[in-house]
Amino acid sequence: MASWADFAAAAPDIAAEGRRLILARGDGEALLATVRGDDLPRLHPVNVAIVDGRMYAFIIARSPKRLDLELDGRYAMHTHVDPAAPSEVALRGRARLVADPAERAIVAAGWAFEADDGYALFEFDVEVALLGARATADDWPPSYSSWKDA
Repeated sequence: MASWADFAAAAPDIAAEGRRLILARGDGEALLATVRGDDLPRLHPVNVAIVDGRMYAFIIARSPKRLDLELDGRYAMHTHVDPAAPSEVALRGRARLVADPAERAIVAAGWAFEADDGYALFEFDVEVALLGARATADDWPPSYSSWKDA
């Protein structure tokens, strides 16, 4: 799996559009899908940030999505669509729980909300990225490009 920095170095256009769309609403928003075993996927709105070349999200400590990520780790993430430039980026990979207090403090310092002990911090590696690019809402179908970690 690749860190965000590795992904951005290998696929700069997709990563730049992903970053733009994550930040389009101001607080780094995306939709996170998690799975656990044979259960159905769960879909959750989350705040996401890219800090020091890594993608993170604080997850409510007592939520099913935290348990999904701890037990399984697989995720899919989709950016919100910006109506002004309605491209979209979808990411897939694995998440890891961040246990290092120093790493957590660095990420929390610039977070959109106060991430107290009621939140667990996860880093999301990128295995697959897909960009559907559209300059305007009238442009259809999107122009697709993808990247996969070797």
